[in-house]
Amino acid sequence: MKVLVTGGAGYIGSHTCIALHESGYDFIVFDNFCNSSIKSLKAVEKIIGKSISFIQGDIRDEEALSSVFEKYDIDSVIHFAGLKAVGESVEKPHLYYDNNINGTLVLCEVMKRYGCKKIVFSSSATVYGDPHTTPIREDFPLSATNPYGRTKLFIEEMLRDIYISDNSNKIVLLRYFNPVGAHESGTIGEDPNGIPNNLMPFISQTAVGKRDYLSVFGGDYDTIDGTGVRDYIHVVDLALGHVKALQKINSIDEVLTVNLGTGNGYSVLNMVKAFEKASNKKVAYKIVDRRAGDIAKCFADPSYAKEVLDWEATKGIDKMCEDSWRWQLNNPNGYES
Repeated sequence: MKVLVTGGAGYIGSHTCIALHESGYDFIVFDNFCNSSIKSLKAVEKIIGKSISFIQGDIRDEEALSSVFEKYDIDSVIHFAGLKAVGESVEKPHLYYDNNINGTLVLCEVMKRYGCKKIVFSSSATVYGDPHTTPIREDFPLSATNPYGRTKLFIEEMLRDIYISDNSNKIVLLRYFNPVGAHESGTIGEDPNGIPNNLMPFISQTAVGKRDYLSVFGGDYDTIDGTGVRDYIHVVDLALGHVKALQKINSIDEVLTVNLGTGNGYSVLNMVKAFEKASNKKVAYKIVDRRAGDIAKCFADPSYAKEVLDWEATKGIDKMCEDSWRWQLNNPNGYES
């Protein structure tokens, strides 16, 4: 029995492939490489010491997906595939609704046809919108401040409806906070297309000299230093959360919804200082206008993850920055280096 990893060549997907291998799972990767690289899978192969079965295809392509289920005995799915940039989603909402929501619907239809009933979905803390208080618990009200977040919220609702229609389905919704870091080998990491949308690659590209300065979106939030506060989680910790979800999935009798975060909130300037310490480089920055769809503070209450998945983040801010810097230093132009 195999695990299908949609979007498995991406940042979180590639690290999860390593975690799956280390935990004894056999997996297939399905990815269209629109915001990832086949080189990440080649790097994963070197790390795990074996070849990876992968198919290039789009999750909106029902025929391509069906061919995977025809060829392989797929037991469960970890669903990463999707567009993920908040700013881009505000500019191109139709693209996000088509790719993320329609793509997931096609995936669910194919799963149903082939009797595959187990899915771990890559959701996001953006489904909490602008929370009134922090830390954020799983029972907080749901909303979204941007189209990207709404696609995650709609997909969660869609999966709940699928469960209601057939409660033999096994569904886990993992709400990520802010993934950062890289594999300790420095051979796989976050490689955004163009100007980074996420903080850590923007910081690291500035430190390595690829960019003149870091743009800090907003310096007047109600936070410790006026910059946005987020719960940054090491991608390796996050990957292990998916393995824990798979280990738990057979025993659940409801749609299981779990936050994956550290419970610690760090501001943008906190992260800049930590990265300067890790890299021994000065990170120039400028405060610019707030970015559409952003909020002031967002960090998790991770206690439920410990209770139901026996999972907790173990890597702190220093390790996050050290591993990010190693990846950037080894790969100044990402996978094109």
